Amino acid sequence: MASSAHAIVIGNEKGGTGKSTTAMHIIVSLLHRGCRVGSVDLDARQGTLTRYVENRKATANRKGMALTWPAHLTVAASGDAEKDAQAFFGALEQLAPVNDFVVIDCPGHDHPLSRLGHNFADTLITPLNDSFIDLDNLADVEPESFAIRRPSRYAEMVWEEKKRRMLRDRGSIDWVVLRNRLSHLDARNKRRVGDVLERLAERIGYRVVPGLTERVIYRELFLDGLTLLDVMADGSGVDVTMSHLAARQELRDLMDSLNLEMPASAEAVTA
Repeated sequence: MASSAHAIVIGNEKGGTGKSTTAMHIIVSLLHRGCRVGSVDLDARQGTLTRYVENRKATANRKGMALTWPAHLTVAASGDAEKDAQAFFGALEQLAPVNDFVVIDCPGHDHPLSRLGHNFADTLITPLNDSFIDLDNLADVEPESFAIRRPSRYAEMVWEEKKRRMLRDRGSIDWVVLRNRLSHLDARNKRRVGDVLERLAERIGYRVVPGLTERVIYRELFLDGLTLLDVMADGSGVDVTMSHLAARQELRDLMDSLNLEMPASAEAVTA
C-alpha cells in the first residue's frame, strides 16, 4: 500500500453473514479510539457499506448527532479488469497516506476486484454464520463423520492471494474467521461446527475468533447508519439493557482478538 496504513479486508463468498455490519462496527470502534479510518466498498452493486455510511451522515444531519464516519470511496466493477485495478489502486493511493486503517468490503462472490482486495489485506476477516451451510464457504465436509474432504474454492483463492502477497512485497495476511451471528440454541451443532473450524484452521491457515451474537439491535441500526457504540454513548437517549452491555463486550472482545496495532494517537478503551 502507498503508506503504513493497515488494510482490514472483509471478505467471503457467502451472503447474509453480517459482512457489512461487521465492517461498520469495526470502523466505528476504530474511530471511537481516535484512529483515522478510510473505507472502500468494492461491492458497489450491492453497496451495503456505502449505504450504511450515507445513512450515518443523514442521521447526523437530521438528528444533530455528533457522529464521525470514515473517508469513504466506492470502486464499481466496469467489466474491464485493468480499469478496475486502476480504480482500486487510485482509491488506496488516496486513502492510505492519510489514514491509520483502511477497511475494504469485498463482493460476496469471486471477482478480480475481490481478489485484489484480498491480496492487499494485512488482516483478512471472513465472517461466517455458525452453520454447516456457511462452513461450506471454507471446506467440503463429509456429512456423517464430519471429516474435511477438501478446502473450498474460496479457501484456495485466499491461499493463492497469500502466496501472491508474499511474492509482491514479502507481506503476510492474518486471516481471521469470525463465528458471527452465534445462536444460543442448538449447542450440539455449534460444537460440531466449532470442531470442524478448528481442524480446518490448522490445514489452511486461519485463526477462529468469536464474532457478534444474533441480536435484533444490529438489524435495527442500519437505516440510521448507527452502531452499538453510538446508541450506548452518553446523550443518545437509549435505555441501556443487559443485552446492550453483553453486545458491547462482544464487540470489545472482537476488536481485541484482531490484534491490531493502534497508533500512538489512539485512545485507550474504558470499561
